[in-house]
Amino acid sequence: MRAVFDTNILVSAFATEGLCARLLIRANRREFDLFISPAIRKEFESALERKVGLSPEEIREALLLLEEAAKTVDPAKRNIRIIGVCRDEPDHSILEAALACRAEFIITGDRDLLDLKEFRKIRIVTPREFELLFE
Repeated sequence: MRAVFDTNILVSAFATEGLCARLLIRANRREFDLFISPAIRKEFESALERKVGLSPEEIREALLLLEEAAKTVDPAKRNIRIIGVCRDEPDHSILEAALACRAEFIITGDRDLLDLKEFRKIRIVTPREFELLFE
């Protein structure tokens, strides 16, 4: 099973010990294949600094942990570019990464993405809905 987490899910995984953190642990255990893109990594790094207030050293550690759990795919190298699907432009990078890695799931709490329900046969679900797949 292949999945892409949106940036807020990744931030939640590192900022709290809740469901998103458990899903990241599942990815690290290879219970499913988690993918990120350079754009997701960059937004994640920025969010850790701006929203969570982590130090540069803590951010480096978080990035190392993320890179252990996730594989990187670059949509630009595959000429994948999405425009005009979402109101929020950064959401397009999530869709692009999902297409580039042939994901089956996008995991998000973002209402704009969740309202799509599916994008080119990729299911868009909440962390709770994704977790239920493992029960």
